[in-house]
Amino acid sequence: MSNSALLLLGRILIAAIFIFAGFGKLTNIGGTAGYFGSLGIPMPMISAVLVGLVELVGGLAVLVGFKTRIAALVLAAFTLAATLIAHLDFGDQMQVTMLLKNLAIIGGFLTLIAHGAGSLSLDTRRS
Repeated sequence: MSNSALLLLGRILIAAIFIFAGFGKLTNIGGTAGYFGSLGIPMPMISAVLVGLVELVGGLAVLVGFKTRIAALVLAAFTLAATLIAHLDFGDQMQVTMLLKNLAIIGGFLTLIAHGAGSLSLDTRRS
């Protein structure tokens, strides 16, 4: 498999979690806001909408390879923030697993930042 195809596959796999999560948050905004409120996040309704949009739009940008380095940077920072807010309970094995998963996702985004989206992307078509 070519490097371009591998980059495309990698973008599809990493984008999927953000597209589905963002869509889920936006279609259940009340539940998302309630969860955010329970975490002490300020303005939970506005925060829920913003987080859902960041995940959905950022995931779609990575998927199609549009402004990939910027989208990957935003989603890496978002993932780090989410980890620091919600996944630092080291006494809960599920939270440790979520922390490690998020670190792996950040690693994937750092790879996209370093290497770009590859030739099978809108970034390449635009240049």
